[in-house]
Amino acid sequence: MARASTRPTSRDVAHAAGVSQAAVSLVLGDKWRGRVSEPTAERVRQAARELGYRPNLAARNLRLGHTRTVLLVVPALTTEFFAGVYTGAARVAADHGFGVVLYPSPEGVGPARDPFASAQAALDGVIASSMAADALTAIRGDQLPLVMLDSDPTGSLGAATVNLDITDGVRQVADHLLGLGHRHFLHLAADVPSWTFEVRARELAERVGAVPGTSLRTAHTPLTIEGALTATEAVLDAARPHPTAVVCDDDKLAAGVYKALRRRGLRIPDDVSVTGVDDIALAAALDPELTTVRLDAELFGERGMQALLAVLDGRAPDAGDIPVELVVRASTAPPGAC
Repeated sequence: MARASTRPTSRDVAHAAGVSQAAVSLVLGDKWRGRVSEPTAERVRQAARELGYRPNLAARNLRLGHTRTVLLVVPALTTEFFAGVYTGAARVAADHGFGVVLYPSPEGVGPARDPFASAQAALDGVIASSMAADALTAIRGDQLPLVMLDSDPTGSLGAATVNLDITDGVRQVADHLLGLGHRHFLHLAADVPSWTFEVRARELAERVGAVPGTSLRTAHTPLTIEGALTATEAVLDAARPHPTAVVCDDDKLAAGVYKALRRRGLRIPDDVSVTGVDDIALAAALDPELTTVRLDAELFGERGMQALLAVLDGRAPDAGDIPVELVVRASTAPPGAC
């Protein structure tokens, strides 16, 4: 009778790689840097792959007092962008033996309710995306490592912050529209108390204001298509001269602008140019296709998870904002004669 196959152990991996069990533990626990050479670490990983070795995380976590679970808090699950953030974070987490629990905090403000009996007992750390600082009060605790995404690096509660270079994104939008000859702007601003939207408003005002003969109106709106439609119609009813370019904080807001302009018989981009931010699938579905700032949501999530792993390991996270890119499509053109 054939003997049942046994599960490979760390001792088997050590023997196959020609290293100690301690070295295997360091490499597979991602604690090897500065202690084990890169060729040795790769030899251990290769041996583990060939043997089909998987660490017994339950037993390891019990010994170490860690759950290897991270909470990712996002404002909502209704946007494609935050799905990308989760995908990127979960991919990096899985590579390091961590799991990610996704938790939406309504409106991103407020404090969020603790989804656990004790978050400190259930979690190793928290990544919070695009959140007002006080939204995490109930779940953060005094001891949980926290990484903030899309947050003011000078006033963040987190041990680290990871940001997209949204300032440069707004600069690219403004320079593009000014270069086309636009001088009268409407900023359709998200009515959300968030650092990222404050940065966008400030940078747009500074960039437009530096050019003589320009005007900039701001209309605040909820992050909904209907809200954007209503806000745009109100400006078109009251504003003189009419804006020739509408700068939206979000692609979804741009869809509301499209509806408002068409109700007034205005053509895009012949009469009014429109821009967005995010470059979600909607941007290419609109007609004409939307000029927008592409934000790499998955890379954003990856960098957030990498930063938290660095904090947990006592290392300094990588510095520097994530670059963004203006994608020019058919919704922008030089201003018409109207």
